[in-house]
Amino acid sequence: MKANRAYARATITGKGERALQDGHPWVYEAEIRRFELPSGQAWDNNGSLQAGAWSSPTSGTSGQEDSSISAPEEVNKRSAPARQERDTVRRAIWERRRRKEELSAPATDDEIIPLDALPDGSIVDVVNRKGTYLGTGLLSRHSRIRIRLVTRNANDDFSPAFWERKVRWAWEYRKTVMGSDANACRVIFSEADEFPGLIVDRFNDVLVTQTLSAGMERLKPVVFPALLKVFADDGITLRGIYERNDVATRRLEGLEQTTGWWREPAGDASLVVTDITENGVHYHVDVANGQKTGFFLDQKYNRRAVARIAQGRRVLDCCTHTGSFALNAALGGAEFVRAVDVSETAIAMARDNAQLNGPDVVSRMDFTVANIFDLLPELERTHNPERFDFIILDPPAFTKSRKTVSSAERGYREINYRAMRILPRGGYLATCSCSHFMDHERFKRMIAEAAQDAGVRLRQIEERQQAPDHPIVWGIPETDYLKCFLFQVV
Repeated sequence: MKANRAYARATITGKGERALQDGHPWVYEAEIRRFELPSGQAWDNNGSLQAGAWSSPTSGTSGQEDSSISAPEEVNKRSAPARQERDTVRRAIWERRRRKEELSAPATDDEIIPLDALPDGSIVDVVNRKGTYLGTGLLSRHSRIRIRLVTRNANDDFSPAFWERKVRWAWEYRKTVMGSDANACRVIFSEADEFPGLIVDRFNDVLVTQTLSAGMERLKPVVFPALLKVFADDGITLRGIYERNDVATRRLEGLEQTTGWWREPAGDASLVVTDITENGVHYHVDVANGQKTGFFLDQKYNRRAVARIAQGRRVLDCCTHTGSFALNAALGGAEFVRAVDVSETAIAMARDNAQLNGPDVVSRMDFTVANIFDLLPELERTHNPERFDFIILDPPAFTKSRKTVSSAERGYREINYRAMRILPRGGYLATCSCSHFMDHERFKRMIAEAAQDAGVRLRQIEERQQAPDHPIVWGIPETDYLKCFLFQVV
């Protein structure tokens, strides 16, 4: 690594070093032991924003005592040996916890890194305890993910040319793997493209972004012009960049929620709808009001796989959103398609999209506002009166947290069990999950258990994942999130 670098340095623990060596690009708050500025000024803590966060309960500071753990002087008051032994164990656990946590937080305000010395989005070199360079990332002072790596090359200089080069690499990759489908694709996929916390989707003549980290928020004046330049160099005229920063996770980075055009667009600023074509299906995309960035691009080729087996079938598309699976099935030659969603707005958008694709499509489709947790049991109870022989399950993420994955698994099992009970022998099932916390093995185990409970066997047609414009990077499990299985019930 070059000497006399102009960036702050963070020395991290062995655990943090091993995670980076395994390919993960994040350094967590508790993995940082020391920050040092080029001036030599240093802080032997992790730069937490609150002093005394883990102060001893008996020290008279703001820390609060755990009432389940007896203070040392109370132990001698207890006469029962069993009680005394239990309290001794509790005291030892509390003491180990206190020592560990006090290593990870500053004791006084003087030990906290001043904002003007190292603001959010600062470039920070990451080194191990021997000073060996591990990578360089962007600082998030408010987040548990304290540093997000953007490079592991000590020779990178982080000039505007560096960021433009990274944007160009990302776009060249999309052109290669998506071909003509690159007119509607994900251009930048956060950590998978080393733009941590930045999502950029292209919908024809509009780019839609979500900026989810403090570092990328600070870099927008550099990265966004680079995006426009790279597309212009390719002869692509864009109306502008629309920001969808109406995401609750921005609060974890100390950022406000905002939406709107980044700079004035070319043309009418009130026009927030654009048109795309995917797999031959036409859609209106409302970039201001649609979910996430306006449209879910990751299922592009999974929808095409559904269309291939939909011909002549009666299809039930659960959680249709804007009708994408349903429309692919209809254009694939389905005899009848019912599109279901709990949102009236989503159903209205799906109906509009059907109109875009002509009267033949509209004549074979129906649109229903319903909760699938009510609809599927009713179809089972009434013995599938509409003779559906192909059911598509593409629900929103039932969990966005590891803590709630068991509850989410019960929800997935319920809808899959009901679908298997409804389908006739020889019928088809497409089932998906977009939560990375519901990993592949757990999802497959859930499907197997649902099939066993339903008394059916499954013949797997395909196991699929997200389209390649959402690349999976080995070592970053968060990039490997979408599961999609096609089965025949036998």
